[in-house]
Amino acid sequence: MHLKAPEHQVAGHIAKDGKPGPLVDDKGRFFKPLQGDSRGEIEVKFYESFSSNTEVPDHIRRYFPVYHGTQAVEGSDGATMIVLENLLSKYSKPSVMDVKMGSRTWYPEASEEYIQKCLRKDARSTTVSSGFRISGFEVFDHRELSFWKPDRKLLNGIKVDGVRVALRKFVSSNTLSDTSSKPDSAFASSVYGGSNGILTQLLELKTWFENQTFYHFNSCSILIIYENEAINDNGARAQVKLVDFAHVHDGNGVIDHNFLGGLCSFINFVRDILQSVDESTEN
Repeated sequence: MHLKAPEHQVAGHIAKDGKPGPLVDDKGRFFKPLQGDSRGEIEVKFYESFSSNTEVPDHIRRYFPVYHGTQAVEGSDGATMIVLENLLSKYSKPSVMDVKMGSRTWYPEASEEYIQKCLRKDARSTTVSSGFRISGFEVFDHRELSFWKPDRKLLNGIKVDGVRVALRKFVSSNTLSDTSSKPDSAFASSVYGGSNGILTQLLELKTWFENQTFYHFNSCSILIIYENEAINDNGARAQVKLVDFAHVHDGNGVIDHNFLGGLCSFINFVRDILQSVDESTEN
């Protein structure tokens, strides 16, 4: 089995200080190292629960990676990894954005030290003010014919206006590294709009989150993906996926207002961009 580091990881843990990072194979599978303490166990527990939960409808299940169990991986010191669907295996030139949801990023049983760590990080971003933050993104630059990725540390410090710019850059064709030029949002209608676009998918998720009380998705992320080689086709193969479930807890019959609030806020940002693009086209 040939394993390698993923090419388009925009956020999350990487191989560092002797600790293994995520890997992918050539069969469409993604290997995620189990995190220490209870986090790895929680994530496995979630995937096993979600996979067997017959009350989750199929049209919602498609927004989550397919779970293939766990496996000890040779070449990573025999580390046990969660085996998932590689969400990018069928994309050749993907643009990817990771959006961490919720105005509260810690979990109920977190230590005071961990909560304070989260509060400091959240205060530097739009987590508290907007209910989400952009953790990272990578875009295919159509002029340079290469991928462009902003510095994650700088990205985590942007405020509301910076979020608007980032969401526009994510669907723009003009030079992405040129901070003096205004993003043209050329692909906004193809990616964010349409019957199969990102906004439609987010609204479908919103409907489910307005009713589901099985899980609370603390510190979970939404991945936004589209294919640049299909940008002129309907929908640009745009898709929404939920990832990172190391802090998921039982909902105990209560709606996950933390995630839902962030999702509603993110939907408004995307909708505003589509509306401004439509207005500029009319003019």
